[in-house]
Amino acid sequence: MTTASKITLIRVLMIPVYLLTMYLSGGEHGMWMYISLGIFIVASLTDFVDGYIARHYNQTTDFGKFLDPLADKLLVISAMSIFCEWGIFPAWALMIVLTREFAVTGLRLVAVQKGTVIAAGWSGKIKTASTMVGLCVMMAMPGIAVLNGIIIGLIVVTTLYSGVEYFIQNWNCLW
Repeated sequence: MTTASKITLIRVLMIPVYLLTMYLSGGEHGMWMYISLGIFIVASLTDFVDGYIARHYNQTTDFGKFLDPLADKLLVISAMSIFCEWGIFPAWALMIVLTREFAVTGLRLVAVQKGTVIAAGWSGKIKTASTMVGLCVMMAMPGIAVLNGIIIGLIVVTTLYSGVEYFIQNWNCLW
């Protein structure tokens, strides 16, 4: 197993720890929320570190191509789900994110069956980065409804834009 894949696996293993500390925080500003935020930040940074290592040290593997995006999705959806449970993140916004993720994954599966690999586009990377940063802000400054609304709006817009872009650029894979 490559170093990049090990780092990705560490990100996956951090998710249950993150979920536990978020539940211990109860959504309140305090020690457990800050611990959750720290775990989320470290996990988010591993996304950039494993990608850098994989590209610059020729450690790109099929396992890494599978696990890295899955780890990203699990991390952000776990945060959104807790916020949704607490009434901070609307279910409709979570459904937009989930629908986009399933749709793009499905598109990639169809493309692979036809011998085409759909690489991550810049809009998808911007979506991931802005979502991770936005969720960090929501943890760092809980209870600020206007700020949460702006972040949720940004997440929804970048999610929709990147999803539509993937389909426009790869429409031919469906026929």
